[in-house]
Amino acid sequence: MIDLLVAGGGPAGLATAIHAARAGLDVVVAEPRPAPVDKACGEGVMPAGVRALADLGVAVTGHPFRGIRYVDGAVEAEAHFRGGTGLGLRRTALHGALARRAAELGVRVLPLRVDVRTLRHDRDSVTAAGITARYLAAADGLHSPIRRSLGLDLPPAAGHPTRYGLRRHFAVPPWSDCVEVHWSARSEAYVTPVGPGLVGVAILTADRAPYDSQLARFPRLAARLPPSAVTPARGAGPLRQRVRSPVAGRTLLVGDAAGYVDALTGEGISTALAAAAHLVRCLRADRPQDYDRAWRRMSRRHRALTGALLWARHQPRLAAHIVPTAARFPALFTAAVNQLG
Repeated sequence: MIDLLVAGGGPAGLATAIHAARAGLDVVVAEPRPAPVDKACGEGVMPAGVRALADLGVAVTGHPFRGIRYVDGAVEAEAHFRGGTGLGLRRTALHGALARRAAELGVRVLPLRVDVRTLRHDRDSVTAAGITARYLAAADGLHSPIRRSLGLDLPPAAGHPTRYGLRRHFAVPPWSDCVEVHWSARSEAYVTPVGPGLVGVAILTADRAPYDSQLARFPRLAARLPPSAVTPARGAGPLRQRVRSPVAGRTLLVGDAAGYVDALTGEGISTALAAAAHLVRCLRADRPQDYDRAWRRMSRRHRALTGALLWARHQPRLAAHIVPTAARFPALFTAAVNQLG
């Protein structure tokens, strides 16, 4: 029997496996897709995430950015990080770097899919994909089948619009040393520099419409971009996922599987990396029950600030004032960005 089986070999799952291997645990990752795996993602890693990757010994290269710029028509607000720089990099590059680090540490990644119909929970172990482990880390994504099978999903909150994300890449040199967030009446477009001649443009919206139709809502941004993207549109959603608890017995949820508010503040990778460290720390102490409190404490600031901004975003009287307020009170905007970064 191994110590830990990780279901899902994305960034959250691989980070969990790396932490486990460094802690001396016998860990296996079940992931049927060959690395690297692409998905819809803003592709900006905040400074806390960059530091977490370095602490894991994960060597990543990308395009540094030093802050966040909000753009709403002619109004702009810019805030710089105080504790280092962020890093824009392709999701595939991040996944590949994590996979290489896991391989260096001897982590076995097996081409197995965890079928929840055969998932078995015992008092001292969990069995899935034919593997018995003392613990199972569910890193199986935003719409986690394992989370659902354990009854850990909560129904959507009333009054919250369903939001989706779309992303494409454009072959154009980055024109800013910040991640730009362009605001329209019903959506946001994130421009992340991911290479010397490449930017990613991710759109968050409550409207179901093709990417080009969404991009047309940002004429100032669209005018900077080439007429054609170099990658197809990738989508994700619904984004908001409410969860009763990130732990049930010997199964612990990590990454997007543990719950998700929104991509509005761009902290998904940083939060997943931090959660992976807490998860392994609890397992080393054989106290999986402590993970619930650790996860909530670690993610509290992110959930509160993202939730508050998302609430304001959907209040007609407030939404139009978000960027002007950030521009009028730059110290407050900088403080908020650094709380998140």
